[in-house]
Amino acid sequence: MKITFVRHTEVEEKYIGKYNGHIDIALSNNGKKQAKELANKLKDEKFDKVYCSDLLRAKETLEAFNLNVEPIYTKKLREKSWGSDEGKSYNEICKEKNIKYENFEQWISALDGESIIDYQKIVKSYFIDVLKKDNSKNILVVTHSGFIKTLISIIDDCSLEDAFKINLGYGGVIVCEKKSYYISN
Repeated sequence: MKITFVRHTEVEEKYIGKYNGHIDIALSNNGKKQAKELANKLKDEKFDKVYCSDLLRAKETLEAFNLNVEPIYTKKLREKSWGSDEGKSYNEICKEKNIKYENFEQWISALDGESIIDYQKIVKSYFIDVLKKDNSKNILVVTHSGFIKTLISIIDDCSLEDAFKINLGYGGVIVCEKKSYYISN
């Protein structure tokens, strides 16, 4: 089994560099161009199953692909909810909450929204109970950076802090094959 995880492409400019979580944001014009380039890069892949976050930025990324399979849209592939911190930048959150970054765990705990432990359970459950049980040979998953990095921390049994250091830009691709994964350039 091969699973190709794709981070959605670039969002509207006013949301770049923000904690967007469940905000339903469209792609920027550049993001739409990136989606076409990404679809072209993966055009020779014969995906027999496609899963996609139900948020607009993921759906619009997937629209660029010429697929012969009906996508399955699900909220289980969403980014972590940041609650009242959604749509805000790191600096805005620091100023508003009068907090400073000490370490990853402290920072994540200081933000609103769903708990990171609950989010990890969602990611792990979706990977084990849905993706790994799927009998398809080549799966495409269009989702968000937070979902992919949280999954990497689970697969590698590493800290979230280490997983979140991975550079996965808009339209980034990570391929999980057998018991390993690699970042595709």
